Amino acid sequence: MGIVLKQSLKNTLVIYIGFIIGGINTVYLYDRFLTSQYYGLATYVFAASNLIMPLIAFGINFTVVKFFSSYTSKKEKDKFLNLVLFLPLFIAIPIGYGWNFVHDLIMTYVSKSSSKENLIVENYTIYIYVVAVCCAYFEVFYSWAKVQLQSVFGNVLKELYNRVAVMIMLFAVSFNFITKEEFLFYMALAYVLRTLLMMSYAFKLYIPKFSFGLPSNFKEVFKYSAYILLAGSAGAIVLDIDKVMIPGKDGFAMAAYYSVAVFIGSFIEAPSRAMTQILQPLTSKSINENNDKEVESLYKKSSINLLLIGGLFFILVNTNVTELFKIMPSKGYAGGEKVVLMISSAKLFLMLLGSNGAILNNSKFYKIVLPIGLGMAIGVYFLNDYFYYNLNLTTDGLALATLLVTLFFGGFKLWFVQNKLKINPFTTKTFIMIFIIFSLYLLFNFWNFSIPEIVLLDFPINPLINISLKSVIVIPLYIYLVYKLKISKQFNKLLGRVI
Repeated sequence: MGIVLKQSLKNTLVIYIGFIIGGINTVYLYDRFLTSQYYGLATYVFAASNLIMPLIAFGINFTVVKFFSSYTSKKEKDKFLNLVLFLPLFIAIPIGYGWNFVHDLIMTYVSKSSSKENLIVENYTIYIYVVAVCCAYFEVFYSWAKVQLQSVFGNVLKELYNRVAVMIMLFAVSFNFITKEEFLFYMALAYVLRTLLMMSYAFKLYIPKFSFGLPSNFKEVFKYSAYILLAGSAGAIVLDIDKVMIPGKDGFAMAAYYSVAVFIGSFIEAPSRAMTQILQPLTSKSINENNDKEVESLYKKSSINLLLIGGLFFILVNTNVTELFKIMPSKGYAGGEKVVLMISSAKLFLMLLGSNGAILNNSKFYKIVLPIGLGMAIGVYFLNDYFYYNLNLTTDGLALATLLVTLFFGGFKLWFVQNKLKINPFTTKTFIMIFIIFSLYLLFNFWNFSIPEIVLLDFPINPLINISLKSVIVIPLYIYLVYKLKISKQFNKLLGRVI
C-alpha cells in the first residue's frame, strides 16, 4: 500500500483543494455572478455531455488499465496504444455529423417544461458535444498515465483545473470581461486546452511508435471495450440523468438548486476518487499476476481507510449543512438537507466497497459489469420518473432513487465478489467504524451554537462561525476514537509520524 498511500494522499489533497474551490464556486459565485438560470444551463450542458462521453470513449480508458500491463513487449504495447488512440474517433465523428438530430431531440424535451426560459439552451447544445469529445480523450490519456503509475498530474487536471477555470470565468463575468452568454463558450475552450495538456503529459511518459498493426488479442480488447462502453454509459446515466430530467419539469433553476445539494453530498467521496486512480492499475496488475493475496489485501485496506476518511466528512457535511445553506445568496437552495443526507449516504456506502469496482472491471468476471450497469441505469430512471413525476416528491425523490439503486446493486457486487473470489472487504473494525460514524452524526446533528446574526459586506458570518466551532469539536473527537480503537494500521502509522 506504500505507493497507493503516497499517491492517494497527494491526490486527496488535490481533490479537496478542488472541492474547496468548487464549493466556493457552487455556494457563492455561481448564483451571485451567473444567476440560477444560467447556472442550471451550465449544469445541464455538463451533465448531458457526461451522458455522451462514455459512448465516445468506447470504454478505452478502462481498456488501457486492464490490458496494458498484460503486454510484455514494447511492440505489442505500441500496437495497443495506437489502437486506443483511434477507436473513439469511429464514434465521435458520426455523432458530430448527426448532431442536428440530437439538437432537435434536446429542444423537444426541454420545451415540455412550463418554464419558457428553457429555450435559452438552443444556442448551447453544440457545447455538449465539444465537452463530451474532450472529456472522452482526456480519460483515455489519463489512463495512459495511470498505467505508468503516474496519476497526480492527471488528477490535478481532472479535479482542480476545471474548478479553477470556472472560478476565473465567473470573475470574468462579474468584471464584464465576458458575458453570461459567453461563459459556456470559454469553458468549452478550457476543456479543449485540458485535453491537450493531458495528451502532452501522456506522450511524455510513454510515446508509442506509430504502426498500422493490431495487437495479438485485438478481438479480446474490442470485446472488453464494448462491454465497458455499455456499462460506462449506464453508469453515466445513474450519475447525471436526474440533472437532465429536471429541466423537463421544473426548468434550469431547479436543476441548479439540486446540483448544489448533490455537490455538497458528494464532497465526502474525494478520498475514494483519489485512491481509485492508483488502485485500478495496481489491482489490474495483481490480477494479471494471479496474486490473490494482494488483491484481497488491497480490497480490505482500501475499504477501511476510505470508510474512515469518508466517515469524518460525512459527519461534518451533514451536521453543518443547514448552516451552509444560510450562506447561499438565493433562498431557493435552502431545504436540500435530505438530498445531501441521501447522496452522502450513497457515497459513503460506495466507499465501504473499497476496490470492489476495480476487481470486477479487471477480473475474468468483467462481463457482470454490463448487467449491473444496465440494471442501475434502468432502476434509477424508472424510480426517478416514479418519485419525481408521479409522486411529486420533488428533488428528494431523485436523491432517494439514487440511494436505493446504489444500496441494492452495491450489495449485489459485494455478494458477487464474495461468491466468485471468496473475498470481502470487511473486518471487525468495519462495524466499529460504522458505529462511530453514525453515533457522532446523531450526537452532533441536532444542535448548533447560539450565535447572533453577523453580516459583513452583505455576507453572513455567523453560519461560518457555527460550522467552525462544531468542526473543532468533531474532528479531534473522531480522530481520538479512531486512533485509540486502532481502526486502521495505515492511519495510526501516519498519525504517529505527524505527532
